[in-house]
Amino acid sequence: MAEPLLVAALGDIHGRFHRVEAWLDVLEQARRRRVSLVLAVGDVEAFRRADDHRRKAAKRTMPAEFAEYADGVRRVKRPLYFIGGNNEDFDALHDLQGGGELAPGVTYLGRSGLCELGGLRVAFLSGIHAPRFIDQPLKRPSTQETLKQAGYFRAAEVERVMSARDVDVMLVHEWPRGIVQRAREENPAPPRPLPSYWIGNPVTRKLVDTVQPKWLLCGHSHKAFAVALEEPGRSPTRIACLDQAARPEESVFWLEFEERAAVRVGWGTSGEVAWVPGQRWDMGALPVHALGRDGEGDGSPAGAGLSPVPG
Repeated sequence: MAEPLLVAALGDIHGRFHRVEAWLDVLEQARRRRVSLVLAVGDVEAFRRADDHRRKAAKRTMPAEFAEYADGVRRVKRPLYFIGGNNEDFDALHDLQGGGELAPGVTYLGRSGLCELGGLRVAFLSGIHAPRFIDQPLKRPSTQETLKQAGYFRAAEVERVMSARDVDVMLVHEWPRGIVQRAREENPAPPRPLPSYWIGNPVTRKLVDTVQPKWLLCGHSHKAFAVALEEPGRSPTRIACLDQAARPEESVFWLEFEERAAVRVGWGTSGEVAWVPGQRWDMGALPVHALGRDGEGDGSPAGAGLSPVPG
C-alpha cells in the first residue's frame, strides 16, 4: 500500500516564510514522513521585491523574507500552493489570474478554479466579499484604491467554482457565514469562546453548500475554528479555520490521505492526531486553548490527540 499523502495547510503567512518552513521541518519529524505539498489560505504576502514589502505589506516592520526566495537566495523545501487573500502583492498577481509560479516551488493558484494536486481535487476562491464590487470588473491595481479592490472576489470567479463536484479540499480566504451559529447550536457551552456570529459572508456559504467539499480550509479572521456542515441529503463538509502564522499550534493544520480519503488530521507541529474517520469534527477537535498569547511569540505546542506517530 502506498504511503499516506501528508498535506500541510498554513493560515495567513503575512510574509513569515522562514518560520513556517521551520515549523514544517518539525511536523515532518513528528509524523515521520515528508510533507508532500503545502496549501496556504491567503494573505501570504509574497512580495518579490524587498522595497515593495516595506511599502505595501500589512506587517511592514517584518523582514522582507519572500524576496530571498524570489531572488533564488533561498528555496522552499516543499511545493507551496496559495490562494489570494485581501493583503497580497496584487501588482504581481494581476497578470497571473489563472495561476503561476512566483518563485521556485511557490505557486499562486489563481483567483478561482479547480485543480489536481497530489492526486487530490482542490477547489479554491481567492479574496473576500465586498457587495459593492462583486459585479464590477477587476481593474489593474495601479492605485491605492484599485489595489484594495483586487482583494475582493467577483461574481464570475465564484461561478467558476460553483459547478465543481467531488472536491477533496476547498480553499477560501474568508469564512462562510453561519458556521459560528452552527457551532453554538451544537454546543451551548463550547470549550472556548466563540468568534462573533457575524464573521463570514453568504456568498462563500452558498458556494460551500453547493459544492459540498469534503474539507474546507479558511483564513482571514486569525482564529482557529472547527465545525462540520452535515445534514440529511448532503455530504458532510468539515471546516478548519486557521489562525495567522504567529504561532504554529493553530496556524498549521495537516491531513494524511489514503486514496483521496483523509484518514488522520491534526493541528500544529506535534504530530498528535485530532481526528480520524468516525469521530465528530467540532470545537472539541481544536488544541487546548493557549492563554496569554502575544501574537508573535513562539510558545510551546498545545494539543490533545490520539497518537503522536503515524497509524
